[in-house]
Amino acid sequence: MLPSGPVALPGQRIGLLGGSFDPPHAGHVHVTRWALRAFRLDRVWWLVSPGNPLKPTAPAEMGRRIAAAREIVTHPRVAVTAIEARLGTRYTAETLAALGMRYRGVHFVWLMGADNLAGFHRWDRWDEIMARVPVGVLARPGEQLRAGLSPAARRYGRWRLPAAQAGGLALADPPCWTLLTGRMLDLSSSELRALGSWRR
Repeated sequence: MLPSGPVALPGQRIGLLGGSFDPPHAGHVHVTRWALRAFRLDRVWWLVSPGNPLKPTAPAEMGRRIAAAREIVTHPRVAVTAIEARLGTRYTAETLAALGMRYRGVHFVWLMGADNLAGFHRWDRWDEIMARVPVGVLARPGEQLRAGLSPAARRYGRWRLPAAQAGGLALADPPCWTLLTGRMLDLSSSELRALGSWRR
């Protein structure tokens, strides 16, 4: 039996924002609110990961990151979760497979910044992620051109949903993705750590 997690009902549209959140910041909140509106989502779940396999150093202790995330995002339709730790999944493809089994009939959308799309082809089983759920990509400062020319964007170019149709993304059959541009906040967790405002 799978561990318990957030509640979701069949037919609901749930955005999944994964990451280390080391630390969480206003940029995470900004893209979350943007995704709720643009993709017409019922809820967004923050998936605070135990660790990022692509990063050489471990993040801050998980309980501390979750507490900080719950302090910074107080939107009633946003849930901060440790579901990956409870499921025991290490990679996004594994997490999505487990969530699909547990939450039958729920329309999940994987959310990411344009900077992640630029390096998406380096993720474990990234093509499986594209085949499993629609992907909503949100603008990040200075990353639009690189994201649009990325291996993932080129390979799946024919399945790109126009931004004007982003509201239907959650109900689209994968592979399907869109890239939204708009107001951005120039914040990153690595910069906050470098400034000394968050110490691991």
